[in-house]
Amino acid sequence: MKQKTENSPEKRSGNRNLIALCMCGIGIAINLLLSTAAGILHLPLYLDTVGTVCAAVMGGPLSAVIVGFFTNILKSITDSSALYYGVLNVLIALAACYMARRHTLDLKHPDNLLKAACIFALIGGGIGTLIPWFLEGVTLDSASLAATLYDMGIRNEACAQMLSGLMSDFLDKAATMLLVGLIVQFLPQRVRAFMQFSGWMQTPLSSEDSEAARKNDSRVMSLRTKIMLVLSIALVAVSLGATSISIIMYRKALIRDQKQMVQGVARVAASAVHAEKVNDYLSGNYETADYRETKEILYSLRNSSPDVEYIYVYRIKEDGCHVVFDLDTPDTPGSEVGEVIPFDDAFEPYLPRLLKGREIDPVESDGRYGWLLTAYAPVYDVRGVCQCYAAADVSMEHLAVMQRSFFAELISLFLGVFILIFVFVRWLVEYHIILPVNSIAMSTGTFAYDSEKARESSIERIRELNIHTGDEVENLYHAIAKTSDDSMRYVADVQEKTDQLAQMQRSLIIVLADIVESRDKNTGAHIRKTAGYTEIILHALRKKGYYTEQLNDDYISDVVNSAPLHDIGKIQVPDAILNKPGRLEDDEYAIMKTHTTAGRDIISQAIALVPNSGYLNEARNLAAFHHEKWDGSGYPEGIAGEDIPLSARVMAVADVFDALVSKRSYKKPMPFEDAMKIIQDGAGKHFDPLVVKAFVSEEKAVRRIEQKYSEMTNDSGCFR
Repeated sequence: MKQKTENSPEKRSGNRNLIALCMCGIGIAINLLLSTAAGILHLPLYLDTVGTVCAAVMGGPLSAVIVGFFTNILKSITDSSALYYGVLNVLIALAACYMARRHTLDLKHPDNLLKAACIFALIGGGIGTLIPWFLEGVTLDSASLAATLYDMGIRNEACAQMLSGLMSDFLDKAATMLLVGLIVQFLPQRVRAFMQFSGWMQTPLSSEDSEAARKNDSRVMSLRTKIMLVLSIALVAVSLGATSISIIMYRKALIRDQKQMVQGVARVAASAVHAEKVNDYLSGNYETADYRETKEILYSLRNSSPDVEYIYVYRIKEDGCHVVFDLDTPDTPGSEVGEVIPFDDAFEPYLPRLLKGREIDPVESDGRYGWLLTAYAPVYDVRGVCQCYAAADVSMEHLAVMQRSFFAELISLFLGVFILIFVFVRWLVEYHIILPVNSIAMSTGTFAYDSEKARESSIERIRELNIHTGDEVENLYHAIAKTSDDSMRYVADVQEKTDQLAQMQRSLIIVLADIVESRDKNTGAHIRKTAGYTEIILHALRKKGYYTEQLNDDYISDVVNSAPLHDIGKIQVPDAILNKPGRLEDDEYAIMKTHTTAGRDIISQAIALVPNSGYLNEARNLAAFHHEKWDGSGYPEGIAGEDIPLSARVMAVADVFDALVSKRSYKKPMPFEDAMKIIQDGAGKHFDPLVVKAFVSEEKAVRRIEQKYSEMTNDSGCFR
């Protein structure tokens, strides 16, 4: 098994992330220290997002969300309400990251600081004002300002609270951005870079390649989007399920606690009632000290708990509830002793047990007195006979408020945790899947096959990725690397064989041209020299920027390789004419001129047999048109200008120049300078002016070719 070396990418990445985690700790400390200082100094500021925004600017989403989330987690140790505001810090972290990525958080420009302060105030002051509306026991920090605005004429309490929240939070966020600007400008770039988490599972890419790998387009939906979509659906489903279950269990727990409490109150009330005196009270003899004393005890018991709405004592009979004690409330006076009150519909199922003097479970009802939870405790005399029931009613209206508050708390916490998990998984997916896969795609997508050096460079680029995710992505990488390596070896082998075939083909062309040329005793090394001149001219044209749309490597290779075939048609010219030492007669010259069309026909027959040979097309052009002239006075078709194929225009210069400077049995070679002068004079008439310009510019190279083959021929112009 491969061991991690001291300088391995995994080791370096781990060290880098440990430093980034420490930097996040510093960001959290900045938030807590500044927030505490603002509280001690009684400043109208929070300053608990300075470290969060710094982390967003310097470290990106993961660092910012970690700082924002855990700042409020730690603050909740001393201030429980801070836990529910944690989502605001996280949202500010995301907003700051978005602005930093779009370069709209440039801290050097005051207008950017102002925009950022406004956006952060909308989050902190806007959403932050809504949270206390849904959370029980959480107060508005800007309540005094809201009251001032209310007194100033903003009579809508909600609007006053919202406006005061935005105003106070804008001041806080403006101060925050000033502090962030100072901190970021103070820290050197190298220190700022330590804030970024690194998860490279491959050789790190350059910033340009990294950006390209992150933005790699997909036909329908990117893998990152699919993974994050599945994660979001899963998190939302889990959150909804957990929230629903939590609310149901919370409601049950609240009701259970209320039942225990109301049963306890009812039992205490029952213990305060003298069972033996109930008959006296109902018979009208209740204006006694013990009755008043019992009533005072019941009042004290009711007032001891704010949740207890009513306490009363009834004797249950067939005709209804006979009042023994019924305490007055601020809203409802108590019933008179002996008054008969009809049974509430909610108690119908329990009447048989009540009439028998037995205990019943607390009853939940929603009638004319509101949503109540009622507990009945029997009052027994010394004989064990139930004389009456002491009852206590607890209002359940506050349960709805508590449930709403609990739901808001859960949503706030779940959102914070959801965003933290989402950002972390996105970071993990990016470094473990997206960047490796897109790096492979980019490396293989730009694979070059045109030369051995390019192929080796492409293979090396794949090897240098060094993807080590330890999962299926790494397996895919190794498989692609091996396949590419094998393919390149195969391509190299094919290329070698192709080169051999091409060399054989070129040799056959030279042999064929030599066979034709051997019949002409006057041409000597003509085919080799014209091929050399042709190559010089073509490269000179490209160097000067002429005809660049045609002059690619393949075109030049085709023309140079097929140049020896330009006089292939002479095979049909009789030897007597071909080797005549003197001037040709008109009829003989007419026959000689047919070598152009004959060459075209011969090569056309070859093309029919090998249709995809590009060099044969140029060979046909060379054979057919190398005696055409720029002004249209040439043969065989008399075409002019750029209607003449470029290869033939180049060969026209090479052919004439070689004829001028070469030895013949019937003439001496013309001096090099004189021949050059004739070529220059023919520009625009006989020759393409640009071709002439390119040819003349390479005088030294032309002279080397001419001298090389002059030394290889005898006085008659033939090879020694």
